[in-house]
Amino acid sequence: MSHRKVTFILLLAAPLALLLVFLVVPILGLLRSSFYEGSGPAGSGFTFAQYGKFLLDSYYLTVLAETIGFGLASAFVSLLIGFPVGYSLARLPPEKRRWRMVLVILPLTLSLVIVVFGWIVVLGNTGLLNSLLVGLGVIDAPKRLLSNRIAVLVVLVQQFLPFMILSIMSVVSQISPVLEQAASNLRANRFTTFRRVILPLSMPGILSGLTLVFILSVSAFITPKLIGGSRIQMVGSLIYEQVLTVLNWPFAAAMSFILLALTLMVTFIANTALAVRFTSKGKKHAA
Repeated sequence: MSHRKVTFILLLAAPLALLLVFLVVPILGLLRSSFYEGSGPAGSGFTFAQYGKFLLDSYYLTVLAETIGFGLASAFVSLLIGFPVGYSLARLPPEKRRWRMVLVILPLTLSLVIVVFGWIVVLGNTGLLNSLLVGLGVIDAPKRLLSNRIAVLVVLVQQFLPFMILSIMSVVSQISPVLEQAASNLRANRFTTFRRVILPLSMPGILSGLTLVFILSVSAFITPKLIGGSRIQMVGSLIYEQVLTVLNWPFAAAMSFILLALTLMVTFIANTALAVRFTSKGKKHAA
């Protein structure tokens, strides 16, 4: 074996060992826990009862459907907001883009708990928004702006919008402006240029952003717990309650793997769609 191969294996061994110890082993332990009998923190035996409890109960299926709905809504709202922002950032000169990038990344540097409590201060009955609306005479009395689906969706979009913007920007920045100029010279209007040139070439960034925002949204538990209260339930919130309140760890592990399977399925679909698109595109060019 050559010296280069030995060096490569040694360099790769440390990160693989860390990945095995801190990711693979805990996940396998969690998977084993999901098949335990009983409902205590410690269990034994092997049963599919925990999965059956979730998949055969209409309440849990409704929560799962609502979780998927929040993930889809958050992803597409983030796309509607994030695409124009990401596109405009990609077309700015580097010196101007730098400071605007700071504003995009800044929310990611803040603790999620701080961001959520900030929204509670803004949307509370005596919060900033209610006080402003009452002061302007728009409403006569404070409205309940928390503990509803719109509030949860707004906070989810605010939290994960930077991932969409960065995904779009990284792809659009690689699209040459010459292509847009060529479309304009061929008498294509702005909408046609967007539909025929920009949108198809931006699809990798769009799919990446949609996948990221969806996965982060469906796995959220702090936002629905604090912003939605007891009125809004998501799978992440149920897992949190089962672990810390009910102490039913096998059921929590089963719900975790159902959620993991959902996110892996979405990732697989997105990657497959992207691969099919580029494969068909390559065949067209070859023809």
